[in-house]
Amino acid sequence: MRAPLNWLAALLLLFACNAWPAELVRDLYVADIPVADRGEAELARAAAEGLAQVLVKVSGSVDVLQRQEIAPVLQGARARVQQYSYSRVDTGTAELSARVEFDPLQVRDLLVSAGAPIWTATRPAVLVWLVVEEAGERRFLSPGTHPELTAQLAEGFRRRGVPLRFPLLDLADAAALDPAEAWHLPSPLLVAASTRYRAGEVLAGRLAVLASGDVVGDWAYLSTQGRQARSVPRTEPGQFMQAGVELVVEDMAARYAISGVEAGDAVSLRVRGVSSYADYAAIISWLEGLEPIRQARLTALEEGTLTLAIVAAADSAQLASIIELNPRMRPAAGNTVGGLEYQWRN
Repeated sequence: MRAPLNWLAALLLLFACNAWPAELVRDLYVADIPVADRGEAELARAAAEGLAQVLVKVSGSVDVLQRQEIAPVLQGARARVQQYSYSRVDTGTAELSARVEFDPLQVRDLLVSAGAPIWTATRPAVLVWLVVEEAGERRFLSPGTHPELTAQLAEGFRRRGVPLRFPLLDLADAAALDPAEAWHLPSPLLVAASTRYRAGEVLAGRLAVLASGDVVGDWAYLSTQGRQARSVPRTEPGQFMQAGVELVVEDMAARYAISGVEAGDAVSLRVRGVSSYADYAAIISWLEGLEPIRQARLTALEEGTLTLAIVAAADSAQLASIIELNPRMRPAAGNTVGGLEYQWRN
């Protein structure tokens, strides 16, 4: 029983030492699609594929593409493109790519009308430790050691709109954790080594490269909900990486995406510790930038305290889960069904 207890203690330490920082994903409504030429037919195809990618990123689920309301919209995606441009991708072949951008409000309204979930652009970053075993040697994955595998993993998370971080693998990491220890999932030392990165979401994996070039391995995902594991049978490297991406995204979206419904009654939000106009402006701007929020209206301004009426396509519990991704919003004791209360951290 000692190993599980040690792992549990390390997990609790990870959660206790971190402020659960989240990041603003800025390219949710943009997609880069390879095209054969600059013709209208290729642009129309890129628009349909790009809108599909955007809908998956914003909803958090590939299931959104199966909704009957979505198929006709994809067919007419070209008319929904807000702007587009072309560039050459430096892959050795100078592949042509079309960047298509869609209007955020139109995308959100489409998801609401289809009854699909909406996931705010403020999302936790995931820290990835992956040990690769190849030719009898085990090493941590990094852009320097395994550029192709790293690129596949990074692209998978980018396409789903989740920020990805790799450990520095410097002397501090080397002293705290070696690949042999990290190979054993879950590893208490791996969890402890993650605390320096203030990461509340950790994806750990082990990957064995076979002589054929196929791979086999396992993923373990650690979050506020505990640990989830996924074994991946023999497959090609890209599919292994995709399995890790899906493990993380499915869980995150289940926690943070909200049902696509019309805006309901206003929820009262009190924010204490507001000491300047800059604080006030930052709070309002951030709240109004959250996808489910339709309006953040000031109802009272007392000394150091803002009271706002929040109109959103979410209930108070859903709003709380989103607002608390902001490390400057510390929940105050006494949050109730009738309203939410936070302390602003300067």
